[in-house]
Amino acid sequence: MKENLFAIRHPPLFSGPTLWQNFWQGNGSPPSVPNPENWLHSTPYTPRLPACRRPLYLTEGLVSSSVLWEHCTRLTYLKTNCLYSRYLTAHTKKSEEVTIMSVVGVDFGTLKTVIAVARNRGVDVITNEVSNRATPSVVGFGPKSRYLGESAKTQEISNLKNTVAALKRLAGRTFNDPDTQIEQQYITAPLIDVNGQVGAEVSYLGKKEKFTNTQLIAMFLSKIKQTTAAELKLPVSDLVMSVPAWYTDIQRRALIDAAEIAGLKLLRLMNDTTAAALGWGITKPDLPAPEEKPRRVAFVDIGHSNYTASIVEFKKGELAVKGTAFDRHLGGRDFDKALVDHLGKEFKGKYKIDIHSNGRAMARTIAAAEKCKKILSANQQAPVNIESIMNDIDVAAMITRQEFEALVEPLLTRVHVPLEQALADAKLTKDDIDVVEVIGGGSRIPALKERIQAFFGKPLSYTLNQDEAVARGAAFSCAILSPVFRVRDFTVQDIMSYPVEFAWEKAPDIPDEDTSLTVFNRGNVLPSTKILTFYRKQPFDLEARYANPAELPGKVNPWIGRFSVKGVKADGKEDFMICKLKARVNIHGVLNVESGYYVEDQEVEEEVKEESDKKDDSEKKDADAMETDTKDDAPKKTRRVKKQVRKGDLPIVSGTASLSETARTSLLEKESAMVMEDKLVADTEEKKNELEAYIYDLRNKLDDQYAELASDEEKAKIREKLEQSEDWLYDEGDDTTKAVYVAKMDEIRSMAGPIVQRHFEKVEEERRIVQERVDAEKAAKRAAEEEARKTAEAEKANQAPKDEEMTDADGAKPEVEEASEGTK
Repeated sequence: MKENLFAIRHPPLFSGPTLWQNFWQGNGSPPSVPNPENWLHSTPYTPRLPACRRPLYLTEGLVSSSVLWEHCTRLTYLKTNCLYSRYLTAHTKKSEEVTIMSVVGVDFGTLKTVIAVARNRGVDVITNEVSNRATPSVVGFGPKSRYLGESAKTQEISNLKNTVAALKRLAGRTFNDPDTQIEQQYITAPLIDVNGQVGAEVSYLGKKEKFTNTQLIAMFLSKIKQTTAAELKLPVSDLVMSVPAWYTDIQRRALIDAAEIAGLKLLRLMNDTTAAALGWGITKPDLPAPEEKPRRVAFVDIGHSNYTASIVEFKKGELAVKGTAFDRHLGGRDFDKALVDHLGKEFKGKYKIDIHSNGRAMARTIAAAEKCKKILSANQQAPVNIESIMNDIDVAAMITRQEFEALVEPLLTRVHVPLEQALADAKLTKDDIDVVEVIGGGSRIPALKERIQAFFGKPLSYTLNQDEAVARGAAFSCAILSPVFRVRDFTVQDIMSYPVEFAWEKAPDIPDEDTSLTVFNRGNVLPSTKILTFYRKQPFDLEARYANPAELPGKVNPWIGRFSVKGVKADGKEDFMICKLKARVNIHGVLNVESGYYVEDQEVEEEVKEESDKKDDSEKKDADAMETDTKDDAPKKTRRVKKQVRKGDLPIVSGTASLSETARTSLLEKESAMVMEDKLVADTEEKKNELEAYIYDLRNKLDDQYAELASDEEKAKIREKLEQSEDWLYDEGDDTTKAVYVAKMDEIRSMAGPIVQRHFEKVEEERRIVQERVDAEKAAKRAAEEEARKTAEAEKANQAPKDEEMTDADGAKPEVEEASEGTK
């Protein structure tokens, strides 16, 4: 049984029993009206409801006319398409909107993306349109529409130049970034520079189009939004998404922009291993108490493209990340590449072909290498067979696990580096670690597991689902942030991966002033706020940047933002204005100077505390009991002290890597237009398939169900119409509009309508006759049962002995006198 981690915070929709019971009247016994006093209790309570109204635990997002509150006492239940629809329609204002948030966690991966939602008193991973629990992180473009997720992966081999994968690795990068050239090895579409960002040039709707990495990610997030909404039957707007711990400020801002373009609001960008740690800890009832030694867990995440290690300390109701380290280029795809390079050499020597010169051959070899790697995780050898890889040549090879481990030995030697760095950041040793939890699809390689286990010297733990742990943790985080759900209290304390410094120009009147300061160090807690103080006589600028650019991934720009402080001037004495700036790294790991204000030094009177005020509470109580009225009347001692008093705000103009509001709105409109275009194409294809299916179905029915209901002339006309429609459908009608398909369908239905109606009437008549027969049989059965009952009662009455009259001792009947009304 799933543990109840959620309760609902919404108030009841109905205020009294009378209106509710009147509405329910005629629809079965009404459940009791929700009791607001019990609203915030978390213990589940199941009321007695009619069998047809089975309660569901409410965890979904938007209540509309068809998805409404059914009952709530200590929990709320959701029921779709029920009597509450009519209740709310009749008793709520049209302008009212009852909303509940969707609780969604997304593990945005390089290869695949996993979506988790909070429902049914827990967290579930949802499936996509083809019932897969993970959706390929791929975007493709075609002559009529885009291909997103599963459809893009299906079309990839035949649409290589217009398919973009590894979207996560492109976020926030420029075309000149060395990592961009590395990613080009794994992306078949050509990468180009688009407005200072790396993007892709593809053929879309018959013409060349250029899209930035932010737009490409937004397209994929739109697909994630649609998949989630289809599963929840609710609109989706809020979510928590995971990112690698090595993401910089500019990369995090790119994801936030992409989410907004997709019509989503990110409640939090959460580091992958932190999300997994939350999913691990929130369900553990036996964590140490706050005053006890924490439980220390090493989370090792080996994904498709990167490898992260985090040291996390757990206590009851909280987790604290103590150290995080990573290798950005060590993941499952790097092991695949080692196999591909080996197979390429073998095929070149054995079959005289160069797979690197043929994109389709390369893509098929990568898929075969990935399959081979998975087989070798459980077997000592694995075959590789690819039919007609290129030039009509079939290739075959056999790889043993020993050969594979020799090929990836250079990768295996790097496994210990992030582990050592994470322990060093946490100021711990291997012996201090209680549990080593391994997650990530790449962690199934036996050689990798052996190296990690040998490093820590203890067995590895696999209590989390390796592919879904991050998404589940993100969903828990979303539930914690949601105002709708009441989740078990659990505090998450993450840390920064890179130090951040501020730089500014030296003030002319302060010659010895420093011009830079590291404000947020590596390992600083997230979120975090610092107050910066400046002495200035005129407006000034300051710039935020990463203190150690060499630590950043690739050549990501270390610049974070420029902040201009306005409204600064000398005071009346031509002295400096004391400026206070509030710098904050928020829950996303994004830095902003949120506000500014100026203060003045003023003398204020402050009460002088007596010695008795400094004693402990017990002594204070005793002293108070002994005080006299004379002391109470004595004047209190004060002193004048200098304090900084806030006098006013300072306007701040920020310039960061985030998109401007105008640019974001423009891209949002473009994305919305493309979504509508995709929907129109999908609807058109659906109507085309519906027309084709109807033609075949009607043709078969003319020779079967409708054979005796239509004249030969009618059937001949309909067959002729069907043949014409079929010829048209496979010729000029192969590519037309939705309206034309609908019109063609209406023409055929209009012609076949009389026959269909006759068939319907015949079926109804047969059903009526059958029903009458059944009713007659039931009536006869009831009559027979009634007759049998009466006969049985009569026989029983005849067999019963007659009652003898009562007599007295002499045999005379006793006399019974009737008392008058006045007699007692």
